[in-house]
Amino acid sequence: MPKNILLTCLSILLTLIATAQEKKPENNTKEKTAFQTSSKWLPQIDVRADVAIVYGVNGNPSDHDKNSGFEERVRSWRERGYNAHFMTGIAWGSYQDYFLGKWDGENHLDEGQVEVDGDTIWHGHNVPYIVPQKSFVNYMKEQVIERVIDAGITSIYLEEPEFWARGGYSSAFKEEWKDFYDFEWRPQHTSPENTWLSNKLKYHLYYRTIDEVSRYAKKYGRKKGLDVKVYIPTHSLVNYSSWAIVSPEASLASLPGIDGYIAQVWTGTSREPTFYNGVLKERTFENAFLEYGSMVSMTAPTGRKIFFLTDPIEDRRKSWDDYKRNYQATFAAQLLYPQVNNYEVMPWPERIYTKPYSVAFTDKKVLIPQVYSTQMQVMINALNEMPASENLVSGENGIGVLMGNSLMFQRFPTHDSYDDPQFSNFYGQTLPLLKRGIPVQTVHMENLGYQESLKDIKVLIVSYSNMKPSSEEVHENLEKWVKNGGILVFTGRDEDPYQEVMEWWNQNGNKFQKPSENLFKMLGLAEDLNDGSYKVGEGRVFILRKDPKEFILKENQDKEFVETIETAFESLGKKLSFTNHLSLQRGPYKIIAVMDESVSDELYFAQGPVVDLFDPRLPVLSQKTVAPGEEAFLYDLEEVYKNNQPKIIATAARASNITWQENSFSFQCKSPENTMNSLRIFLPKAPKSIVLKNSEEETITPKGSSWDANSRTYYLNFENSPEGIQVFFQL
Repeated sequence: MPKNILLTCLSILLTLIATAQEKKPENNTKEKTAFQTSSKWLPQIDVRADVAIVYGVNGNPSDHDKNSGFEERVRSWRERGYNAHFMTGIAWGSYQDYFLGKWDGENHLDEGQVEVDGDTIWHGHNVPYIVPQKSFVNYMKEQVIERVIDAGITSIYLEEPEFWARGGYSSAFKEEWKDFYDFEWRPQHTSPENTWLSNKLKYHLYYRTIDEVSRYAKKYGRKKGLDVKVYIPTHSLVNYSSWAIVSPEASLASLPGIDGYIAQVWTGTSREPTFYNGVLKERTFENAFLEYGSMVSMTAPTGRKIFFLTDPIEDRRKSWDDYKRNYQATFAAQLLYPQVNNYEVMPWPERIYTKPYSVAFTDKKVLIPQVYSTQMQVMINALNEMPASENLVSGENGIGVLMGNSLMFQRFPTHDSYDDPQFSNFYGQTLPLLKRGIPVQTVHMENLGYQESLKDIKVLIVSYSNMKPSSEEVHENLEKWVKNGGILVFTGRDEDPYQEVMEWWNQNGNKFQKPSENLFKMLGLAEDLNDGSYKVGEGRVFILRKDPKEFILKENQDKEFVETIETAFESLGKKLSFTNHLSLQRGPYKIIAVMDESVSDELYFAQGPVVDLFDPRLPVLSQKTVAPGEEAFLYDLEEVYKNNQPKIIATAARASNITWQENSFSFQCKSPENTMNSLRIFLPKAPKSIVLKNSEEETITPKGSSWDANSRTYYLNFENSPEGIQVFFQL
């Protein structure tokens, strides 16, 4: 384009923009998306989410900026327009001033979690996983909470309240045992009873810690005239149970000091190998779907806010190709929960953008490839616009699996030769259904007192093979639900060594040998039932006397279980159908996951016109084909055709200052330095001219640009800038 014409066009556009009305984004919220970082602001990590969660008063033990103080880091993000929040570990952290005696003159390294051989469980150098005694709680209040609130922080995240199941042998733990139980400590490995007692104490210690610290944060905030909110970033109950970690989990949702959670689900948790059909391997999508589901079950009935986390890489050193493949799987899984639309788009952008990782099938290590950073940024910027939806994921909804915090109590060590390899008693209830296209839900027994917990559940699967009911109230709620028309499927032999631990079903006048006996009695059934179907009020109970692990540890062993679920569903007058996929549309976005090891190897055909958001080139497709073992993330162009107004379909940058009128469309893009923007825009008609300018008002030449007349979309490709690139269309 000749220079004089370009300048004339630009002059006209600037005049138009000055009088145009700003078009506000559909989800105009300031705390919809977030990321956590131990670094001060850097141009390479300016990902433009709403919130920068600044990590640790002393940074992150494994990766932090030693040259910047906490207040400086907070200030650097605020100056760039971010809301600054704060996150710190509650079971570990850079608390060397506490551990090494600089705070109170006493060395506290002996308060770490200790294994049976006397070894401390470490998170880093001089950073043990801690037994949270009163002194540690006081330290957190005085040295951490007060300092961050004094810095003007009003949202605090107490990360990962974790006590390893293999811990429980330190002097600090023995002291807490004596105080809690009023009798001397017992080594957990000597009996199921002692294991149970040990893990209940671990649970209690972090419940107490979170309760006290969160209450104090709110109290201290009020003293400063601030409304402080407290969130818990935590792994899912599925993951903690699988990894043999004890955490308060669901019980925290009802604490008055807790405002919500971050569901810490990502490749590192979801790739944990599982058994299915006799094969042990990674099933990242399926595992992630169940993990996110358990977090929804934990929080939704309480009305607490929840953020879903994904990570474009993970803690373990893998190749960029591995990261990309698994990131797509977890990303698709999270979007299949349409009631959640708040996201932590990534942890540690400094790790993602500034550290080299392997190239598949080579010895080379490189920084994040531009094609991957572009794709990733398209995905995370879509989250800024992602609406909640009342649409349901495909497949028959309404089948749930009961779970509870006691899943974490039976994982370690093994007693009486009863084993539950890879948490198979849980996956035996879920994978046979999920693999057949049933979006199986999880239901937390701790939330059964909330009416919403079972509101949409038609068939509930219950097993006490790997957990136990937390109270008699659980059975009272189940009794009421069944008698009002619910269908309960109980599966389990009730032969694990934890059936007879000292608990409510055999205490205080109760004399049941197994908790299921109490449940069956409440339901008006014989206390020791065999396989069969039993009418109870308006509902029905099905009994299947096999432990759920038996359905998946060997090949082709889930037929009886699946047929029982089919029969249970048919008793409601409905027929269960199976597919090899899950799909959902939320606003203009289509999410599809096609599973392998399913009822067929059929391809899924998504009809267009759609834009492929997993492809950094953002192609417009008349049809998208999704094969087994793949996921898809698409933008449905039919949604924008309805309004026939300019619309940013996808961009690898955060778009703002969006302005349009009849003959012009403009906006600003910001994204990390050294990354490439890929941008597709719907326009009612072909543009007459396009101008790009940087923050210095210099004209930028795009790397690529094209008009697609069939879809009426324009594609642009140019280098990103954290300072912003202005884009002007004259129509």
